[in-house]
Amino acid sequence: MSGGAVRPLEVLVTEPVMGRFRDVLTAGSPHRWTFAYGDDPGALATADVLVCSAADRELFAGMERLRLLHVTGAGYDKIPLDALRPEVRVANTFHHGRSIAEHVVMVAMMLLRDVARGERDMRAGVWRNAVVDRSYAFGGVLAGRTLGVLGMGEIGGEVARVAGALGMRVRAVRRDPGAPPPAGVDLEWVGGQGRLHEMLGACDVVVVTVPLSEETSGLVDAAALAAMKPSAVLVNVARGAVVDEKALHSALSDGTIAGAGIDVWWRNPREPAAPPPSHLDFTGFDNVVLTPHQSGHTEETFRGRAEDIRANVEALAEGRPLRNLVRG
Repeated sequence: MSGGAVRPLEVLVTEPVMGRFRDVLTAGSPHRWTFAYGDDPGALATADVLVCSAADRELFAGMERLRLLHVTGAGYDKIPLDALRPEVRVANTFHHGRSIAEHVVMVAMMLLRDVARGERDMRAGVWRNAVVDRSYAFGGVLAGRTLGVLGMGEIGGEVARVAGALGMRVRAVRRDPGAPPPAGVDLEWVGGQGRLHEMLGACDVVVVTVPLSEETSGLVDAAALAAMKPSAVLVNVARGAVVDEKALHSALSDGTIAGAGIDVWWRNPREPAAPPPSHLDFTGFDNVVLTPHQSGHTEETFRGRAEDIRANVEALAEGRPLRNLVRG
């Protein structure tokens, strides 16, 4: 269609958070954007493009005009790809690497400095630190410690880059250990998934960044946690199910590991009053930092994603190649 008139596309956005970036999505766009967060049969039937983070397979039954499904993030494990017509293309978007890397560093520092306990004591009117209480442990710095990264995609690469800049040694387990490291990343050691336990035993901070798949579900199990140093901490910013929930709870209860940062969960509530995101209670641990899957939730992340989505809609309309295709 390049060189001639471009037919305006019908774009249906069903992910509410993207509605907060409506100005970015629609800026200068000749296409018709509908922001509908329920099941609108009319909007579904006429949509050329669907922008969403999750979908039930029944949703696609009446979408005969659908040409592109654009996921609003990197993960598309909540999209039943087999329910889409073969010609429907699927794209994703990223921009969350730096935001999540900074979150990982923040959480690791909080765990090494026991910030949660100090903050809780201060709120209770208690002044306690290593100077006034001889039983109070000293904190530690990241520089000179070893970081282990499970997965070396955009997130893992950025975590490694930031950690290296802070003076940490970096080890990694990745699908292809022979692949060159990401730009700006200096790896002290790299191995395949079969050498996971070897890496875990050498690290002070372990970060989980791999996508969820049949291969990675439950990958960090009781044996993996037992392979870690008792002084080490685990930070999961991938998907909850990559880490065995019961095994992690037991490892924290038994002191197998020193602490954990949990940003991704085994259930993913969509409403503030929804059931707890885990089947076990992690709120009673002093050595855990709990966050509601917000490590990538920055203005920069979502503005970049909105710009990607708008660019792909324009490319689709004009017959140009699309970026970040995961199907088609």
